[in-house]
Amino acid sequence: MHKQNFHEFESIISYSFKNMKLLIQALTHSSYANENNLKKIDNNERLEFLGDAVLEIITSDYLYRKYPVQLEGELTKFRASIVCEPTLAEFSREISLGQFLLLGKGEDSSGGRRRDSVLSDAVEALIGAIYIDGGFEHAKFFVEDKLLFDVEDRKRFVDSKTHLQEHIQQISDIPIEYRVISEIGPDHNKTFTIHVTHDEKVIGKGEGRSKKSAEQRAAFDALKRIEKD
Repeated sequence: MHKQNFHEFESIISYSFKNMKLLIQALTHSSYANENNLKKIDNNERLEFLGDAVLEIITSDYLYRKYPVQLEGELTKFRASIVCEPTLAEFSREISLGQFLLLGKGEDSSGGRRRDSVLSDAVEALIGAIYIDGGFEHAKFFVEDKLLFDVEDRKRFVDSKTHLQEHIQQISDIPIEYRVISEIGPDHNKTFTIHVTHDEKVIGKGEGRSKKSAEQRAAFDALKRIEKD
């Protein structure tokens, strides 16, 4: 990947690396390192390990300050909904991280750029890289500015199916249904499109690598539409 592509990504995340090698490492999947005979320590797994811990302390600090009357158990659940794989993968899509990943040919052809596990790991690696490159304050600013600024929506995304179910039950006895509209691609690389319907009307749409993730996005889409109306 050309250097200007990495500069484009820096523009998206609003952070310029002093040491560009750290950004490249954060975006280097183990499959790419293996295919290109790089050292095992040159992939993003060590940065992921670090970034996971940095993300947890930043999120804990943020929630502690933002919600001064919530109890420990509530804060723990809230934090878990932010640092979990689906939320981080969704965030990665917002910053177009997938298109900048360095993947092996096999991982790329099997849909690695859209795989939640790959994307969420890369987000943690990116946070780890920013922490090493710029220190805790820069990592904190990135996480709070890009990930936590709409923290309520992040939490609701994870619980979207439950929230939608509860909302519909309050206004109607008619249950909601999730319908698979299409399945595209081979078994190892499918994309599901799902509509969530109520009283035969489509109230939300979602796509995902699994039925579960597509349903989650459809429910979240429905909640956002309901709010607008």
